[in-house]
Amino acid sequence: MRTFGHNTIDAVPNIDFYRQTAAPFGEKLSRPSLSELHDELDKEPFEDGLANGDEPSAAEEAAALAAKEGKGGTVKFGWVKGVLVRCMLNIWGVMLFIRMSWIVGQAGIGLTIAIILMASVVTTITGLSTSAIATNGFVRGGGAYYLISRSLGPEFGGSIGLIFAFANAVAVAMYVVGFAETVVEMLNDVDALMTDELNDIRIVGTLTIILLLGISVAGMEWEAKAQIVLLVILLAAIVNYFIGSFMSTESKEPKGFFGYNTAIFIENLGPDFRDDETFFSVFAIFFPAATGILAGANISGDLTDPQSAIPKGTLLAILITGITYVFVAISAGSCVVRDATGDHNDTVSDTVNCTDAACTLGYDFSICKEGGCQFGLMNDFQVMSLVSGFGPLISAGIFSATLSSALASLVSAPKVFQALCKDNIYPGLGVFAKGYGKNNEPLRGYVLTFCIGLAFILIAELNIIAPIISNFFLASYALINFSVFHASLANSPGWRPSFKYYNMWVSLAGAILCCVVMFVINWWAALVTLLIVLALYIYVSYKKPDVNWGSSTQALIYNQALTHCLNLTGVEDHVKNFRPQCLVLTGYPSSRPALLQLVHSFTKNVGLMVCDFFLKSQSELSQDHARCQRWLNKKRIKAFYTTVFSDNLRHGTQFLLQAVGLGRLKPNTLVMGFKNNWSDGDMRDVEIYINTIQCPSSYLTQGKTGNESISECQRVSLTSPSAISCCVISVTETKSPLSLTDQRLLETSQQFKKKQGKGTIDVWWLFDDGGLTLLIPFLLTNRSKWGDCRIRVFIGGKINRIDHDRRAMAMLLSRFRIDFSDIHVLGDINTKPKKHNKLTFKELIEPYRLKEDDMEQEAAERLKAQEPWRITDNELELYKAKTNRQIRLNELLKEHSNAAKLIVMSMPLARKGTVSSALYMCWLETLTKDVPPLLLVRGNHQSVLTFYS
Repeated sequence: MRTFGHNTIDAVPNIDFYRQTAAPFGEKLSRPSLSELHDELDKEPFEDGLANGDEPSAAEEAAALAAKEGKGGTVKFGWVKGVLVRCMLNIWGVMLFIRMSWIVGQAGIGLTIAIILMASVVTTITGLSTSAIATNGFVRGGGAYYLISRSLGPEFGGSIGLIFAFANAVAVAMYVVGFAETVVEMLNDVDALMTDELNDIRIVGTLTIILLLGISVAGMEWEAKAQIVLLVILLAAIVNYFIGSFMSTESKEPKGFFGYNTAIFIENLGPDFRDDETFFSVFAIFFPAATGILAGANISGDLTDPQSAIPKGTLLAILITGITYVFVAISAGSCVVRDATGDHNDTVSDTVNCTDAACTLGYDFSICKEGGCQFGLMNDFQVMSLVSGFGPLISAGIFSATLSSALASLVSAPKVFQALCKDNIYPGLGVFAKGYGKNNEPLRGYVLTFCIGLAFILIAELNIIAPIISNFFLASYALINFSVFHASLANSPGWRPSFKYYNMWVSLAGAILCCVVMFVINWWAALVTLLIVLALYIYVSYKKPDVNWGSSTQALIYNQALTHCLNLTGVEDHVKNFRPQCLVLTGYPSSRPALLQLVHSFTKNVGLMVCDFFLKSQSELSQDHARCQRWLNKKRIKAFYTTVFSDNLRHGTQFLLQAVGLGRLKPNTLVMGFKNNWSDGDMRDVEIYINTIQCPSSYLTQGKTGNESISECQRVSLTSPSAISCCVISVTETKSPLSLTDQRLLETSQQFKKKQGKGTIDVWWLFDDGGLTLLIPFLLTNRSKWGDCRIRVFIGGKINRIDHDRRAMAMLLSRFRIDFSDIHVLGDINTKPKKHNKLTFKELIEPYRLKEDDMEQEAAERLKAQEPWRITDNELELYKAKTNRQIRLNELLKEHSNAAKLIVMSMPLARKGTVSSALYMCWLETLTKDVPPLLLVRGNHQSVLTFYS
């Protein structure tokens, strides 16, 4: 590639660099990395001035672009046919023709307009929010599900996507049954029923949904053509009504239609609620007519330019349909009275005293106050047919409204469900993700939607399920509005919609309004909807699908975490709030599960846990880091993972202690594994290992589990709170078939993952390090895995003060509010160890002794300088008492704690520079030999426990 005619592979800005991997338009390109650019600079320049050969000519580029655009031949729709037409057809439902006049009769013109405006406010706010989300990046197929999931994440998106697809599927049945009922009524009027009314509804409904399925399966292009035909019929019916409203005839007057009249307008201006109806009950009946604003967004994947089409088409449809409803309400309320008998003889006589609008027009309908009248706004659902110039055209409009809504729902449900299945939010639904043909049609989804719709059509009783469907749609609207508020609140740099006419607080108000309307329409259906959404949300949250869509939830969590971290920096540490925040040198986490599970047991939901690994190659960094963090998340281990470049353990530890953490969220406790193979390796590594341990002022080490040959993580080092120590743990690779050693290694690696059962955690609190030795076992027993274990405390003492020391320790533990099962005072702790154990220790240190008495002084000094880990005779004599103590403690451990689930023990100190690495390692080896899992703890001698409130 040539950039500005120079010898370089450095790329100029290109949209293809920013595409996703599965981009539907164009192919994703990868820009050269920085390392590739640096490598290119080291090469010799090309003589011809082209870095990668000749560039294609302009004609070749144009041909390639045309071929790319022509590939596939998919059918795409503009904003008129794809969004405007669909939304208008869905909003102009049967409610316009058979319920609008009744609503005017009940609520009056004034409150009817208020109802229409209230519904329009909800839908307009939702339309603005939809426009904002749709213009904040490329929109794919999936409609409401895609918009919500990419904004709020898979938890909300997955729950709404499923119920929204189901609601559309059942809505197909609702609209088809509405159509079938109208057809059956017409058949009944001419005595042409096939069986009875209920079964005829089922027969007509089944035939209708089969026809609609055929249109849908034929492809989006045929479905769009059918929608255009239905829109023409619907518009003709509406125009027919308004024309008829100016064509009053005497034959229609007994039925209440007198043409536009001021007296009728004034009489119908106020409400006249009857039959226990209220403003909100009438609003609940009308509001479903205002739904359908997402009909265009639901086929977002089939739009030429969703970012432009969805805002224009949706908002214009809301405006046009809202104005239509208002004009129909004013028109019906201005030319039709509330009650009429339909009898030409009910004219005004001189003996009758009446003052209503009908009286001024020569008719007396006062008998209707007693009930029984069949005409007028309050009694006749076919007022629009009465007013219209040609009645059958209104019936055609009703058919058009029901069939168009059914067709839109039949298309929307599979599209939304297909997008949901592609994201693999719910396992087992992937079979419905497959598409067919040039438009990737979800044929399997069509069949599923057909089956659901047919099942509800055969029931033919939708009075119970209908409110739930309306609430499903409203729940989707509420979450769309909340998505805009949430994204604006998170203030993520990625939230920059090109549609600017929205406001976060207006969107929040819209979300609240949607929830209020849900309960107004039907409170129990609203509760059912919320419970279903909550159940699905909890399920998806528990499953944690492996997706990352850059949702506003992530952005808000980041903002909150940043704010809380900054707030913490202004608060001083307090002993009551101390918690172990562990830096764990695990290497690859999967290689040391025992170490990981043990630390996780006392840090989960309590403190910070960071797993670390030392790398020597930069190429391993990014892929290893992401892979290890995913492994931790998959295993539900609440920990972070980090890496550092270092030539050895000690330097890496220093880097980590200085770099890891943020503000107050930084490690105060370092965890290390025991170097099991120390006697077989290079003693220089042991020197680095011991120097790393001795560098901090506090540490903790876990011991072996009864088999010295096991090199899995069975000893741990921890430090707290201000200084930290580390260790390296060797990894044993298992082979198949497993040897006895490998089988024991496998069992050991899983020992802290399972529930421990009844037993004890033995705390050998030999030296007061601030209380960390006691705090760790207490935190462990608070976990369910260790909940059946009881704490036993062992302390050193004198034989003549055993009772006194026990009472003093019991009082201290009670003040610390730490439960314990027993306290043992070791009066024989200073007894000399057994002779054979001393001989074993002597054999252990023999290969590491300097033996300066057997060589020249100069040679001994030279060897000690070259191998500082060697043990001198003077050192052995100086620390003889401490050596005997480690041997004796091992004997006591075997005597008292051989059956313990875990031993926690104060770690021996050694002055740096005076105790050789080999001697200190031999102490640890002797102390932890043939005992249950052992933690050697040394805090930094600052209190981590207090008995003050």
